[in-house]
Formats: sequence, C-alpha cells, structure tokens
Amino acid sequence: MRSRTIIRHAVLAGLMVLAPACASTAATPAAEAAAPGDVLREPAAMRALAVRMADWQLQRLDGSHVARASRETGDPRAWEQAVFWVGLTHLADAPGTPPRIPQAILDLGQRTDWQPGRLPYFADDHVITQAYLWAAENGAGAKALGPTKATFDRILADPPKSTLAFVVPPEGYGATECLVRWCWCDALFMAPPALAELSEQTGDPRYRDFATSEFWATTDFLYDPVEHLYYRDSRFFDRRDEQGRKQFWSRGNGWVFAGMARMIPLLPEGSADRVRMEALFQEMAAKLVTLQKDDGYWAPSLLAPEGSPPEASGTAFYTYGLAWGIKAGLLDPATYRPSAELGWAALTRAVQPDGGLGWVQQVSDRPEQVAATDTQYYGVGGFIMAATAMADLHEGG
Repeated sequence: MRSRTIIRHAVLAGLMVLAPACASTAATPAAEAAAPGDVLREPAAMRALAVRMADWQLQRLDGSHVARASRETGDPRAWEQAVFWVGLTHLADAPGTPPRIPQAILDLGQRTDWQPGRLPYFADDHVITQAYLWAAENGAGAKALGPTKATFDRILADPPKSTLAFVVPPEGYGATECLVRWCWCDALFMAPPALAELSEQTGDPRYRDFATSEFWATTDFLYDPVEHLYYRDSRFFDRRDEQGRKQFWSRGNGWVFAGMARMIPLLPEGSADRVRMEALFQEMAAKLVTLQKDDGYWAPSLLAPEGSPPEASGTAFYTYGLAWGIKAGLLDPATYRPSAELGWAALTRAVQPDGGLGWVQQVSDRPEQVAATDTQYYGVGGFIMAATAMADLHEGG
C-alpha cells in the first residue's frame, strides 16, 4: 500500500507519468499530443482529448478496426456501438464541445429512425435508447421518444417472467431463457438509466419503478456481500482461479458502477431507492480503490492483479464513476480523488499513436488477455465519459 500511495501522490503533484508495466508500446505520448494543454490537469485539454477521440471513432463506424468483430459490431443500435453514443451525450453536454458532436447523435437517430435494438426484452438492445432520450431533449423532439416509449410500454404491459439463473441451453448463448430479464450484471448499465430517464421526460413513474425493482432483484442475486462486487452471472458463483480466488470481471463491475452513476441522479432525492443505491455505490467504491493496481489500471480479473495487462474499459468506467461520485458529494475527495487521478493518467496512456484507444478487452463475459491494439466502441464511450467527468472535477478545483 505504501508504494501505491507514493505513486498516487506523485501523479497528483505532476511529478511523473506512469507507464504500463507490461509493454513499453503503451507508454505512448500520443495522448499529450492529441490535445493542447495538460490532459492530466486542465479541463479544456481533457475535453479536447475527448473530442479528438470521438472524431476518431466517428470516422470508423463500420467495425473493421475491431479485433474481434461480431455481427453486431457495425450495428449502431446494438450495444457495442450504443455505449459509444451514450458517451457522446456526455461530451455533447460539456462546455466548449463543437456542434458536430451533438449533431452526430441527432444524425444517428435519423438514420435508425429512432428504433431500439431488435429484441424488445433484451437489455443490450435498450442502451441505444439512452442516446435517443438525450436527443429528444436536445432538438429531436417527440419523434425521438416514440419508439423507445413503445418498447418500454410493451414491457410494462407484459413483464418478463424468468428465473435469474443463467443456464445456456444446447441451442446456444442467445437462447438463454433469463436474457429477457437482467440476469447478467452488464444489464444494469444498459437498461435502467433509460427507463428512469423516460420517467423524467414523461412524468410517468412506472418506468423508473420497474427499473429499480428489477435492479434490486439482480443485485440481490449477483452481488457478493463479502467482496462488495458483482458476479457477471450465476455461472460464476462457484468459479475459482488456480489460486482459489473468486472471479469478478472488471468490465462487468464497471458496467454496474457507471450505471449507478447515471441512474442515481434520476431517482427522487431522499427516496428509499436513491438512499439505498447511493449506499451501494459508496460500498463498491470503497472496495474498488483497494483493487486498483499501482499503474492506475484495474486488472481484467479484479482479484488477480499479478501479471495482468492494462485494461481500459473497466478502468474507464471506474474512473468515470469515481470522478462523478466525488463531484456529486458521495465520495470523500481525500480518499477517492487520488484513485480517480491515477485511473485517468492510465487512460491517457492507453491512447494509441493513431489517436484511438487501445488496451480494451474485446467482447466477452469474463476476464481475458488484452493487447495494446485492441479497441472497441464501448471502450471509447467509457473513455469519453471518464474525460468529461474528470474535466468537471478539475473545474471545481
């Protein structure tokens, strides 16, 4: 712990820029070259870097640059790209953002006719609606709201009925019965903030009530009260590594932590759900800062840091959540800001020479190896969320 504390204070003092331990190719100065000013300290420089990253990704929407592309990679309504569009909404709301960023979101909605993904009960096909709902409040109007509302009205009229146990049948992963509910922890980023935002815009609390009810059902099932972390799904309850440690996937827990940061502001102040979720967020934050590696990244398997590569997607979501939580007054700056600063420094070092984001674990449901050249839309979305939240934090001093 002492060495980690020294390194964190060095980052805060601006005395050094840490390099990932496993490969010199990750210690690229591209991040500093990508934006004017100091991307570790100056809010304008952080936002400028986020804009450049967004522009880089907007030029690559066909998915050909992704190492492990799926049939969904090039689909803007599917979750891989949709998380990038959610990240763009954060940037669109930031001061000084060029008009082309919000316009890109509006143009996306026009191209997709504001339609959610193809499966009405599948949380991954709901995440794009978070961008549509932003657009409805920022120039697109009611047409951007209609298909989203129709999808969620269908769910409320006929709520899904399934156990939360994750059992993959012989027909394959996609036929897993529980996918109509939030039986994997990623879903807590994908769907609940959209439902809560729909309640904000329509004044109808039923969407938010459904979201919180299902959120707590998933949490009661997947959250480990000893480790203060989420299992990805029930298949991992009894899984252990070669040292007997439980397997908690970094990005999976990042989905939950970032999802709560997006969800909490949409819950009524002082409500039982908000008080409970704020307490859960704080409990997770307290655990997460103990798991951050000295290089600023979180390991793909959170309890197995030794020999692990840099991993940018989980790190982005944790950095975003910590920065947001400090700014929102939920996390003590003295305790949590060093961790947020260390995470942001690590993320800037993950920027590759071409301006894209590297060290992003590819599509999976468990910890895996990562390469410097691995990138993905959701990683870029998380990076943009982290950059804008860190800029907001630094703006406050």
